[in-house]
Amino acid sequence: MISCSDLRTGMTIEHENNIFSVLEYQHVKSARSAAFVRLKLRNIRSGSVVDLTVNSSEKFKPAHIDKHSMQYLYNSGDFYVFMNNETYEQIEIATPSLEHEIKFLYEGLEVKVVMFESEVLGIELPDKVALTIIECEPGIKGDTAQNATKTATVQTGHLIQVPLFIENGEQVLVSTNDGKYVSRAK
Repeated sequence: MISCSDLRTGMTIEHENNIFSVLEYQHVKSARSAAFVRLKLRNIRSGSVVDLTVNSSEKFKPAHIDKHSMQYLYNSGDFYVFMNNETYEQIEIATPSLEHEIKFLYEGLEVKVVMFESEVLGIELPDKVALTIIECEPGIKGDTAQNATKTATVQTGHLIQVPLFIENGEQVLVSTNDGKYVSRAK
């Protein structure tokens, strides 16, 4: 068990049959009352953020989260299939639990699959992924406005804004946090 005084930002705990990641931790001591702790927690399963105030003597059970390096193989309709690089074991993750990540998944991409005991919680993508432009408008000659961009479609079907000099077939780096163009891939 972890006491409240040992909690830190980024730790994962079990509370009321849920798994939470500690976002903020504040120990409050006042002259009128006993010390207490204010926590801001993110439910790892649902993504919701909860504020919790507890007595400073309260204890929590630590939640051990595992991250396994896996390779994305294919989409079978309702599921996305990943393979463990060491054991060659395959797992399926339901499409609704990967809404944001689908924009950046392509066959062969290495990701971290986040698990609690035997339950799959989701995946962690690399910060940037190299994607191929499959369709974009040609740059307009003479358009010299600063930061001029055009819409392009990448191999996953995601639409991004790219500079005018980017052409069809080029590889570009795209941020997985906000889905924006970063640079040309090398």
